[in-house]
Amino acid sequence: MRLLLAEDDENLNQTLTCQLEAAGFTVDACQNGDDACFYGEQNIYDAILLDRMMPCMEGTDVLTSLRRKGITAPVILITALGTLHDKVDGLNLGADDYLVKPFEFEELLARIRCVTRRSPILTNPNILTASDLTFELGEGKLCGPAGSCTLSNREAALFEALMRQKEQTLPRSTLLLKVWGPDSDIEEGNLDNYIHFLRRRLKNAGSKMQIKTIRGIGYCLMEKIEK
Repeated sequence: MRLLLAEDDENLNQTLTCQLEAAGFTVDACQNGDDACFYGEQNIYDAILLDRMMPCMEGTDVLTSLRRKGITAPVILITALGTLHDKVDGLNLGADDYLVKPFEFEELLARIRCVTRRSPILTNPNILTASDLTFELGEGKLCGPAGSCTLSNREAALFEALMRQKEQTLPRSTLLLKVWGPDSDIEEGNLDNYIHFLRRRLKNAGSKMQIKTIRGIGYCLMEKIEK
């Protein structure tokens, strides 16, 4: 799961990034509103953690801008402003949750799980399912009718992206951003290599699911059509 963390306090930013990565998340971190807008507009995040008071552009303005541009990723506003008016204002602007500093990391984790499990894809916040497949996020374990296997970190990130939007075509650019991040200069051929690895995994698992190439666009995880 990929998160965007926008927090201008350098020490808190680094601490949260380390804690979130240790908890199994992929984190893109920034420290001002302009960068938060840029990253958020890539539309590749499962959740956005947004500090309310940041240089260049306040978090509420970032939130408003993202919602106007159709970015629907869950947003948790993180702030020292904890009055009822502040909370209501943030929620009315489109935030999904509101966390007041200081807070315990366990509470942040619980709130992340809460806003992300609202997706209809999730029956368990740590398990994704598609037809005859189950994928355990924390372990990177893929299970199918013929057996199971553990995916590498990169394979797991790519497969998670495909499973979360199964039956939908994901552009190559979106997959590159979501798996390798906005700052990566990864070559597109690497994506094709990992798609090949995943197709082999699906075959070994005996699954009816396949990763279909949508020529000129990208890839789609879908069930094979029986002839």
